[in-house]
Amino acid sequence: MNEPLRCRPPAVATLQVEDEHVRVIRWDFEPGAETGWHRHGMYYVVVPIHDGKMLIEEPGGATREATITAGVSYQRPFGAEHNVVNNGTTPFSFVETELKSLQG
Repeated sequence: MNEPLRCRPPAVATLQVEDEHVRVIRWDFEPGAETGWHRHGMYYVVVPIHDGKMLIEEPGGATREATITAGVSYQRPFGAEHNVVNNGTTPFSFVETELKSLQG
């Protein structure tokens, strides 16, 4: 998928850990910031650091809103495709852990 022209400021992605098993990225969003369109190639877990309101833009033009709560984790399967936007008035952050291998 070609990413549409970006009209919003980018969220800041900071790689914290990467090895053969996991990739851990901290995402920091100012109000209105976005990740940009992306497709997850791995199963992943998100741990919010702050409360926040997200606008999730999905393929085909669908959108939905989601509220994240500090310390309340959620997971998604590989293949999720979206753009995540801070739809609130305050900054928020979360840590995303992508699982490269589900075997021990």
